[in-house]
Amino acid sequence: MASGNTSWSEDNFSCPICLDVFSSPVTTPCGHNFCRTCITKFWDEQVQYKCPVCNELFHTRPDVRVNTFVSEMAAQFKTFVRVKEQPCVEPGEVPCDVCTGTQLKAVKSCLVCLISYCHTHLEPHQRVRGLKKHQLVEPMDCLEERMCKKHERLLELFCRTEQVCVCQFCTEGDHRSHPVVPLKEEYEVKMAHLVKIEVEVQQMIQERKLKIKEIKDTVELSKKHVDKEIADGLQALTALMRCIEKWQDDFNKSVKEKLKSTEEQADKLIKELEQEIEDLTNRCSEVKPLSHTKDHLHFLQAFRSLKDPPPTRDWTTVVVRPPSYIKTLSRSLDQLEEALNMEMKELRDAELKRVQHYEIDLTLDPDTAHRFLIVSEDGKQVHFQGVSKTLPNNPKKFTVYLLVLSRQSFSSGRFYFEVQVKNRTSWRLGVARESINRKANIPFTPKNGCWMISFNKDEFVFHDDPAVRLPLRAKFQTVGVFVDYDEGLVSFYDVEARVNIYSATGFNFSEPLYPLLSPWSPYFGFRISVPLIISPVNQTD
Repeated sequence: MASGNTSWSEDNFSCPICLDVFSSPVTTPCGHNFCRTCITKFWDEQVQYKCPVCNELFHTRPDVRVNTFVSEMAAQFKTFVRVKEQPCVEPGEVPCDVCTGTQLKAVKSCLVCLISYCHTHLEPHQRVRGLKKHQLVEPMDCLEERMCKKHERLLELFCRTEQVCVCQFCTEGDHRSHPVVPLKEEYEVKMAHLVKIEVEVQQMIQERKLKIKEIKDTVELSKKHVDKEIADGLQALTALMRCIEKWQDDFNKSVKEKLKSTEEQADKLIKELEQEIEDLTNRCSEVKPLSHTKDHLHFLQAFRSLKDPPPTRDWTTVVVRPPSYIKTLSRSLDQLEEALNMEMKELRDAELKRVQHYEIDLTLDPDTAHRFLIVSEDGKQVHFQGVSKTLPNNPKKFTVYLLVLSRQSFSSGRFYFEVQVKNRTSWRLGVARESINRKANIPFTPKNGCWMISFNKDEFVFHDDPAVRLPLRAKFQTVGVFVDYDEGLVSFYDVEARVNIYSATGFNFSEPLYPLLSPWSPYFGFRISVPLIISPVNQTD
């Protein structure tokens, strides 16, 4: 009946006094309906008894009776309104399994009935004693999947051997010897594991966000430094260009002066020749008339009166040679080389000062030192003692090569350190990756995780495959080592000479790097007391 009155409005079933849907409706003698409580209270407050709607007076207080028809209709209307107000199911929500026609949104699912209910159809589970014992949960789809397909019983246990959900009957059959626990217990274990995974994932996310920030900061820092680098490069190139331009001007001037000198010499000789030509022409004019006379007397008398011929030079030995510019060019190139060397020295000095800003405080790790090496208490010096010590086995220690590593390692950025090698005839310096083999007799090359130079009185090399021969220099005092981890660069410097000895580039570092020292000597048995010393950087202006 209620379903057929979808056009009902609340006004049809509202009390004229409280304006709400009738509650225990009663009818007055005049035929109007009111809530029993409303009309009773209304008449309690009046002197005369009258109808609140039509104002009909009653001589005595009317004896009102319940209107059964209106009461039933009001109850049905309340149910209709309550159902109508319930939300319909939206995509992704669980529908009520009981509703016919338009399905409403389920508010609970029963794990016993395996049915989902809306507010209206859930009411028996909240009222009937037997249904109140059913386990209600938040709405869930596909409740039939919670049933064991073999035994048609609720899946309420978890088999840890096969990692599947089972019913009670399963534990008496195929899973009899398997450890099983309630779903809630396994849920808590798995949830704890899931929380751990989530924490780890969040930590990984944060680490990657920090790495992104680090990369972006590096890019921003590079952008800030690029103008200075360009300016410094432009200044250096400008200085070199000025040297070349000055050399070109001086060379051109010298060449032009030589040409001018040659031209002046030629002009002087030409003028002298022209003068002699003029003199000879005049002489010819004097002689020519006599050459035609036939008078012997006149000829002899006139010939005696001729003046002596003007002096002339022997021009067969006179030569104007074109100027030679070879010595001029050679001398100019020498001057250019000297000027460029001065500029390059200033540039190299600036480069060394730049890398010295990345100085780090190093101490040596005696646990890594070969048994023939002694490390000072402050960790700043190492020397070769030539006598083997009895030491406990240590996986960090070098057993073949006379090497020692620093305590500090570096996995990013740039770092620089200096080692005093004064008065030593042999030594090795460089860096090594953490996983370098410290027990085997292998070449210590970049392929094997080592970037190192070695020096003795007869040889100076960078260890590679093949070795890179370096020019032997004057006695070293202090050697600097610079590493740019991100750029894959290792550079070595002669600090006193302010020059770069060698740079190894193009590497992809993937492990922590440790500074490496060796007071190496090819002459075992010779006691060497002069140590290698990690010295503080002295930046000179």
